[in-house]
Amino acid sequence: MDCLRPAPAAVHPGRGRAGARGRVSAHRAAGEQAYREGRAVAALKGKVALVCGASSGIGAAVVWRFAQEAATVLACGMPLPPFPGALTCDVTDEAQVRAAVAAALERHGRIDVLVNAAGVIVNDDAADIEDSVWSRQHEINLAGTMRTMRAVLPHMLSRGTGSVVNIASVAAFNAGAGSASYGASKAGVVALTRSAAQAYGAQGVRVNALCPGWVDTPMAAKEMQDIARELGITEAQARERTVARIALARMARPEEMAAVCLFLACDESSFITGAALVADGGARMPAAARGI
Repeated sequence: MDCLRPAPAAVHPGRGRAGARGRVSAHRAAGEQAYREGRAVAALKGKVALVCGASSGIGAAVVWRFAQEAATVLACGMPLPPFPGALTCDVTDEAQVRAAVAAALERHGRIDVLVNAAGVIVNDDAADIEDSVWSRQHEINLAGTMRTMRAVLPHMLSRGTGSVVNIASVAAFNAGAGSASYGASKAGVVALTRSAAQAYGAQGVRVNALCPGWVDTPMAAKEMQDIARELGITEAQARERTVARIALARMARPEEMAAVCLFLACDESSFITGAALVADGGARMPAAARGI
């Protein structure tokens, strides 16, 4: 999903099936030529992207990938992301969110793409959820996403264009034991995404969610520590148990999630909105189908 866009061939649009076949053939020929020559048009050239939660993990990988695709990227997060011009932004603080959006508009004049990658996970079950844990996860994972969308969407709507990508999780659909608060918060992100997609699609703004499975990030490393401690096993054994449930037999790299995020952000996905795109390496397939 690298959003490669070959230079279009000059063809007459034609009419009917013959014209359609001509357009497809011309597009294929242009694509083959671009592949042979190694040419590609940067997927986000001329776009301005605001990436929240860019301090590490998926968010940081998104900043790097978007920059590679010629986007102008403003990274924000807690702690301060390791990128030039980055801003400290706590998504639980309305004033900081507004300040980050205002800074992006002041520096670059517009925001074409918003990525919400700020997130936190704390394990709990329904019978023993602590109010403070529930509130923290919902404040960051769900309300934080809402705050940035609320700040950016009016600008996108005024321009009649924009793409929002919210990082949710497969836990939104099948939260396992120990994921009560986290799964509920990510299910809320998917619901918020779909509501906004319905509300603003006709006005030119697309809103999608990326739902990763296990990704090899600092957050996942902490999860392995928690699982190991809970089960009385080593972290290596905890990781082995986790990977055994993934069809591709490994965790994703943050860069792989950034590539999916790029697809949802760029014009190659121009007819996709309201999607909750699962990228979990096949972990949600029935266990019997994977021979487990």
